Amino acid sequence: MEVSPEDIRRELLALRKAGATVVFAALMFQFWGQWRVVAILGGMVPVNIFFNVVAIEWVGRRIGFAWAEGARMGVNALVIAGLGWLTHWSVLLWLYVPFSLMWAPGEGGWQSLRVVAYLAFVDALALLGGCDPILPLAFTVLGGVTFLVADKRTSLHQVTVQQVLLQREQLQKARERALAQEKLSSLGVMAAGVAHEINNPMSFVTSNISSLYKELRRHPELPEPLREYVEEVLPETLDGIRRVNAIVSDLRRFSRGDAEVPTEYDLNDEARAALRIAQGQLGHCKVEVELGEVGKMVGRPRQIAQVLVNLLVNAGQATKEGGVVRLSTRQEGEQVRMEVRDTGAGMPPEVLSRLFQPFFTTKPMGMGTGLGLAVVHGIVTAHGGRISVESQPGQGSCFTVFLPRVPPSDKAGPDAE
Repeated sequence: MEVSPEDIRRELLALRKAGATVVFAALMFQFWGQWRVVAILGGMVPVNIFFNVVAIEWVGRRIGFAWAEGARMGVNALVIAGLGWLTHWSVLLWLYVPFSLMWAPGEGGWQSLRVVAYLAFVDALALLGGCDPILPLAFTVLGGVTFLVADKRTSLHQVTVQQVLLQREQLQKARERALAQEKLSSLGVMAAGVAHEINNPMSFVTSNISSLYKELRRHPELPEPLREYVEEVLPETLDGIRRVNAIVSDLRRFSRGDAEVPTEYDLNDEARAALRIAQGQLGHCKVEVELGEVGKMVGRPRQIAQVLVNLLVNAGQATKEGGVVRLSTRQEGEQVRMEVRDTGAGMPPEVLSRLFQPFFTTKPMGMGTGLGLAVVHGIVTAHGGRISVESQPGQGSCFTVFLPRVPPSDKAGPDAE
């Protein structure tokens, strides 16, 4: 069952009332028969409870609990002084000193200074009133120890609460991440299913259009409208069909959920596939592609395609109408360099410093989970590579990925696992 801070405060106030009542009841029992003293003590019980609980809470909520606690201790010191004169500084009255100091920690600042002033005031009045010096000494030591123990326990409880809140926040983030990953996984399964359903009718379309094109080409003496179909319409249609089939094939391969083992792949093929998948986010801007001769590489090609898709989609979303997104690959020594550059809005330093943190995103609510670049960083690192970012507000961004031709764990070849 969850307990709110207000519930705990109410319980502490109830303990404060009960403790004060017990101390005053013990004093009344000690002086039973001295009815004047008993009457004064009996009248002090409701007054003390009202001031220490009701009035102080009211004051604390309006001007602050630090001021309210100072007022409480000042009034209690005056009460003890008055009752000390009345009871000739009874030992039972001195019990109220450590009991009062038990509530001092955690109520605003200047606790130690208030406690020292409180004890000094009570001790001075007691000594001036003829009290045995042993009693002020003993209960001053007891009150100081009580305050220090209560203060340390309060600090311990505060640290524990902070740790619990931090763990709770981390668990909440882990839960959100698990939900996001589950959502992404479901979307991948759905995308694979949609691609499969598209692939079947597209096979018939491809076969039928190809057969029609071949059949019409066998007849050179065709009417003018049909010759236009043979020379322009059908070739362009077949080219469009091939592009749709390539996109469907890329989507099916990209969204497969089975574990991928390191294999030999062509980085430029994965770059072309990523461009086709991300085309919907790049249609409003000019796309420049420069793919150099990088040769064969070893790794997990679907993951590399995922890196490029994420970077291209982010570049497209950051670039306005008419802007430029540029994808390039080239070999640099023993590594291969991939670069995605855009002419978008760019990023300030405070965003760059947190760019690869999970769940960090600058996109509006519902537009991003903050996982894309964290996943990109994880994939690149797992391949033994590194990723760097250059960006300035208003001047676009450039993501550069360096990958070894063969990841460190796969030096023995793609069948090493």
